[in-house]
Amino acid sequence: MPRRYDPERRQRIIDAAIRVVGAKGIAGLSHRTAAAEADVPLGSTTYHFKTLDELLVAALRQANEGFAKVVAGRDGLEDPRTDLAAELAAWVGQWLAGDRTGVELEYELYLAALRRPALRPVAAEWAEQVAELLSRRTDPVTARALVAVIDGICLQVLLTGVPYDEAYARGVLGRVVAGAGE
Repeated sequence: MPRRYDPERRQRIIDAAIRVVGAKGIAGLSHRTAAAEADVPLGSTTYHFKTLDELLVAALRQANEGFAKVVAGRDGLEDPRTDLAAELAAWVGQWLAGDRTGVELEYELYLAALRRPALRPVAAEWAEQVAELLSRRTDPVTARALVAVIDGICLQVLLTGVPYDEAYARGVLGRVVAGAGE
């Protein structure tokens, strides 16, 4: 039987891996579970992703696009008159109000970098890209501090189940912005 051309197969495998991790956690992901979820032969997953870490890297890159879409959909950073803390708090609120499973998945993959060195560069890219974006409005040190605070607020919301409090986030982020350059 001739091999069937399937240009979407790699993407379907990534999407399937994201669904598996969303349902079963990273521990539930294997080439076999991804293949079953994507409805492709096992050999397809190992053809496109030699190791599970390669598949996780692709999944994390795709998951990182969720926050990037929120940022791209807002233009408050371009206007220097916009309250930076308020804009960031709104970003976080919009992101957390979206697909909660996607946000949880993104953080699960992000934190997996602690044990999987192959994921670290992708996790670092996300933080660097957001910090670079924020550096347009503040200094690089403050931008990195804002990324850290955003991460902390998001993790608190995800782990505690407490609803996101945009006013609280705006206040905390405002303190970091106000201390810029000190």
